[in-house]
Amino acid sequence: MTYSRKELIETLKKHQHNFASTVPVDFQKEDFLTFDFSANNPELKNADFSTVKKMDDYVWGKLKEANVRVAAGGYNEERVIYQRGEQYHSTDEVRSIHLGIDIWMPANTPVFAPLEGRVHSFKNNNNFADYGPTIILEHQLEGLTFYTLYGHLSLESLDGKYEDQKVAQGEQIATLGVAEINGSWTPHLHFQLITDMLGKKGDFIGVANKSERDYYLEVCPDPNLVLNIPF
Repeated sequence: MTYSRKELIETLKKHQHNFASTVPVDFQKEDFLTFDFSANNPELKNADFSTVKKMDDYVWGKLKEANVRVAAGGYNEERVIYQRGEQYHSTDEVRSIHLGIDIWMPANTPVFAPLEGRVHSFKNNNNFADYGPTIILEHQLEGLTFYTLYGHLSLESLDGKYEDQKVAQGEQIATLGVAEINGSWTPHLHFQLITDMLGKKGDFIGVANKSERDYYLEVCPDPNLVLNIPF
């Protein structure tokens, strides 16, 4: 990263209203639900997300109750739902700080590039409770290079992809995957903004240790600078 985080944030804010939506929803006009999967949400004290079916019941039940078709949220959220995946226990400290924004919609929902770029890398991260199929795009804006990550996609989303493939703003790049493919999650898009790939390809940490929170929030600024969801 050869620029300051502040410089990127200011640049993204200048262009924020010109970015395309990553899903077929106009968040400025359509009602949506904000999900809170942190320990601060009293509803989660007795919630059981040990199976996809139980998570489905919670997510789709909430959407039906609110009479909306989409929910979003989660950046810099200390979550309580990551006990289920072994990769979140790689150290003595359970990783719990969510670095992206999740957009909860049904499987096969189209996913679009918010601005032009190129395919940096892609991979099927097919561990239990991982991203599943993942695409990372590289972007240039006013001379600044940054990346956007799209996780929990369908396997078909990787078909025909190749590194350096050009992507136009608003071009469909993927669809959301079913639980059997997307890492065993209720269908949703994990969208993350990254300033430095740290040498990685097709994958990037999406949930950080609490002790490394400040470092990873520096590398992964608020994705809403691109999504522009009116939380």
